[in-house]
Amino acid sequence: MTEAERQQVTALGKLLAAERRDGCANRVASDGLMTYLKQWSATAVSAARLPAVQRAIGRLVGYDSMTVAERDQALAEAIEDLRSLFRTGNSSETVTSIATPSNEPIPESTNVSKVSRSLGSRQPRRQTVKTQQRSLVELELDAPLEQIAGVQWRLVASFRRLGVNTIRDLLYHFPRRYDDVSNRRMIGELQIGAEETVIGEVTDVRTIGTGPKLRVRVEISDETGSIEAIFFNQRWIAQQIRVGQTIALSGKVTTFGGKRQFSSPRWERYTPDPDALLHTGRLVPIYPLTQGLHENQARRFIKQVVDAMTPRVVDHLPPARRAQARLLPLGEALAQIHFPSDKKKLDEARRRLGFDEFLFIQIGVLQRKRLWQQEMGYAFTINEEVHAELLHLLPFQLTTAQQQAISEIFADLRRPSPMARLLQGDVGSGKTVVAAAALLQAIANGFQGALMAPTEILAEQHAKNLKQLLGRVRVPRKAPTYQQTSWQSALDAEESAKLAEMIAILGRTPEEDAEGARVALLTGSLSARERRQVLEGIARGEIDLVIGTHALITETVQFANLGLVVVDEQHRFGVEQRLRLKNKGYNPHMLVMTATPIPRTLTLTIYGDLDVSVLDERPPGRQEIRTRVVSRSEREKVYRHIRKQVEEGRQVYVICPLVEESEKLDLPSAEEMYERLQHEVFPDLKVALLHGKLSAREKDDVMRAFRAHQYDILVATAVIEVGIDVPNATTIVIEGAERFGLAQLHQFRGRVGRGNHQSYCFLISDSNNQQSRERLAALEQTTDGFKLAEIDLQLRGPGEFFGTRQSGTPDLKMARQGDTRLLTEARALADAILADDPELKRPEHELLRRKVNEFWAAAMQAG
Repeated sequence: MTEAERQQVTALGKLLAAERRDGCANRVASDGLMTYLKQWSATAVSAARLPAVQRAIGRLVGYDSMTVAERDQALAEAIEDLRSLFRTGNSSETVTSIATPSNEPIPESTNVSKVSRSLGSRQPRRQTVKTQQRSLVELELDAPLEQIAGVQWRLVASFRRLGVNTIRDLLYHFPRRYDDVSNRRMIGELQIGAEETVIGEVTDVRTIGTGPKLRVRVEISDETGSIEAIFFNQRWIAQQIRVGQTIALSGKVTTFGGKRQFSSPRWERYTPDPDALLHTGRLVPIYPLTQGLHENQARRFIKQVVDAMTPRVVDHLPPARRAQARLLPLGEALAQIHFPSDKKKLDEARRRLGFDEFLFIQIGVLQRKRLWQQEMGYAFTINEEVHAELLHLLPFQLTTAQQQAISEIFADLRRPSPMARLLQGDVGSGKTVVAAAALLQAIANGFQGALMAPTEILAEQHAKNLKQLLGRVRVPRKAPTYQQTSWQSALDAEESAKLAEMIAILGRTPEEDAEGARVALLTGSLSARERRQVLEGIARGEIDLVIGTHALITETVQFANLGLVVVDEQHRFGVEQRLRLKNKGYNPHMLVMTATPIPRTLTLTIYGDLDVSVLDERPPGRQEIRTRVVSRSEREKVYRHIRKQVEEGRQVYVICPLVEESEKLDLPSAEEMYERLQHEVFPDLKVALLHGKLSAREKDDVMRAFRAHQYDILVATAVIEVGIDVPNATTIVIEGAERFGLAQLHQFRGRVGRGNHQSYCFLISDSNNQQSRERLAALEQTTDGFKLAEIDLQLRGPGEFFGTRQSGTPDLKMARQGDTRLLTEARALADAILADDPELKRPEHELLRRKVNEFWAAAMQAG
C-alpha cells in the first residue's frame, strides 16, 4: 500500500469511526454515508481497488435502510477490514487511527505511525487469548471459551457480551430463529419469488463495473439449466469462487431482464455430506449477535463446538425416566436445536429442552411444598358457631365459589401440617370476606392472625372493614393447647392498665373487647408511641389480628402466637418477603391472595408450591362496567360524561401512562392532564394529582382525601392499580390505553363498579398497532378477568404478564408458558421422581439434583 493509499484509507476510516461515535445517525457526511462512499471511491481510485477496502464498502451497501443496530455492526466490520491493511506480517501491535472509535476525535493531520504507538497500549491485540489452550476433546463443558485451541480474543469478548463464557453456556446459547432454505431443487425447477437452494458447478465468474456499481456475476449450472447469482460490491467473491467448483446457493429467486437470478444469496462450497452445510440447503440457525460477532463466524464456531461436545454431554435424566416422557437424549437435543436435520427433529429438540425447564421448576416447587407439608403446624378446630355469626352479620349472601373456597381453607386448617394456599379471584370477587372467615377461626382457636398489604392505603382499607366486621363477632377467648391457663388471668394490675389503654387505642369499649376480635393497624405512619403500644400488644397476645404493610416483617414485630398469615396482592411481594412473614410464627398457616387472574401455566410455575382456590363468580348486586374504546378526538364527549357524573354526586379517575411530559412520546402526562383539567376543562371542580414520585405519606393523604370526597376527579398514574376501594367512584378514563397490559387495564377498571351505581370505563387510544387493538377490543368485549388473562399471556408473553418480572421466578429460554400439556407432563414426572426419591439423594439423580439447584439459584439471583 502506497503512502497516498494509506492516507486515503485513513481518511475513510476516520469518517466511519466518527459515524459510529455519532450514533450511526447518517449525518457525519453532509449528503449521507452512501454519497460519501461513491465520491471517495471516485477519487481514491487505487485505494478503492484494495480487497480489504472492497470488503469494507460492500458491508455498507444499503446503509440508508439499515436499523441502527445493523449500521453499528456493519461499521464495526468495515473498520476492522480497513485496520487489517495496516497489520504487517505477524505483528499484532500496529493499530491505526481507524480503530474502534473513542470519545475523542483524532485530528486529520495526525501521523498514522504516531497514533499506532499511542493507542497500542490501550487497544487489545488481535491474537489468540493468552491462556493455555487445548483441543475440544481435552476440555470439559465448564471450560471457558478462551481455552479452546485457536480461538481469537475478539470472538471470546463478543460472546462474553452475550453472557456466554463457557462451553456449556455456548451449547445453551440457542438460535433466535431459523431461516428455512432446505427446499433444494434443480435449477430448471426454481420458482420465482420462492426461497430456494440449488447446487451446481460454477461455469463463469465475472467482475462487472467499478466503484459503488461494482458487481460480481457468478453462473452455476446443472443438468437442467443454469442461473446467475449477482453479488454487489463484493469484489473478493471473484477470488473465492472459481470456475469448476461445486457450490450451494440459497436465497430468493428473482428476475432481471426476463432471466431468473439470485441477488446476493448465501453461498458455500458444496460437500456431499448434507450435515456439513452450514449456511445453505438446510434450516439455518440465526443467532443473537453483538458488536464484533458476525453471523457466519458465529455459526461456524458454534458448529465446531456442538459437533465436538454434544456427544459427550451426560444426560441428567435416567434412561427409564427419559423413555417414560418420550424425550430425546440431552446431547442429541442440543445438537438438533442448533443444527436441526429437519423440522421434526427441531420440534423434538424444543420439546426436550422445554421439558427440562418445566421439570426443574416443578421439582423445585414440589420439593418446597413437600417440605412445608411435612412440618408440624397447628390443627384448628373449626368453630361453626363463630362462622355462622359471621355469615349472619354479612349484608349479602356468599357466592358458591366463596363457599367452596372457605370449605377448602377450613379443610386445610384442620390438618396438623400448615396450609399453603393461593386464593385467586377476579376484581371484586370477594376475597377479603373469605380471608376474614379464615382469620376468625385462627382467633377463635386462641391464635393471632396477620394480614400484609402492599400499600398503606390498602392496609388502612382492610383494617377499617375488618374492624367493623370482626369486632362484632363474639369469639371465645380460647388459649392455645400448649397453654394451661388463659393469658388474662396472669395479668397484674400494671399489665391490666396497659390492656385497657390498648383497648382504647383500638377504638373499642371494654364490653366490645370482651367479645369481638381485636384488630390493629401497623404501618409506617403511626407515631412512635402508637407503634410501641401496638408492638407490645402483638407481643403480649392482646391483639388478635394485625394488619400492615412491609412493617410486619421487620425484626421489631414479635407475635405471641401467630397462627395464620394472609398476604394480599401477592405479585407485589417477593418469595423472600412471604417467607419472612411466615417465619414470625411456628409454621403458621398461610393464605396468599391475588386479584390478578392467572393462567393455569403461570399458576403451576409461579405458585406451584401452593394449593389453589378460585373465585370465578361475581357477588350478587355487582353491575357490569360499561367499557368503550374512544379516540382522542372524542375526549369532549368523555368530558361531558364526567361533568354529568360529578353533578350526580359521583367521582372520577383519570389515568395517564406518564408522570411528566415526554419529548419522545406523544402521550399526555399526569401533570399535564391535571393542569388542563383543573384550569381549563373543569375549573369549578376539585381535581387531585397522584403519582409515584410523591412520598408514601403524600400518596396516602391524597387517596384518603379522595375517598372522603374532598375531590371530584383524581388524575393518577398506575399507582392506583391495586385494590383501592372508593364506592362513590363510577367512571375511569384511561389515557394512552395501548401503553398498558391487558391485566393491568382490567385492574384499573376494577377501581370502579364498587358501589350501587352504574359504572363506566373509557379507553382512549389512537394506536394502529394490531396487538394493541386486539387487547383493547378484548377488554371492551368481556369483563371476565380469567379470559383476559389467557388473552394477555398469548399476546404479551409471560415475561410481561405482571408488568415486571416476578421476584424469584425462573427465566425460560425454550419452554413456552402457554404449553399446558408439556407443563402437566413435566409436573407428573416430577411427582413420580419425588415420590421415589424426595430429596434426589439416589446416585442416578445426583446430576438432576445439581441441575435443579443451579436453575433455581440462577432464578433467585435474577429476581
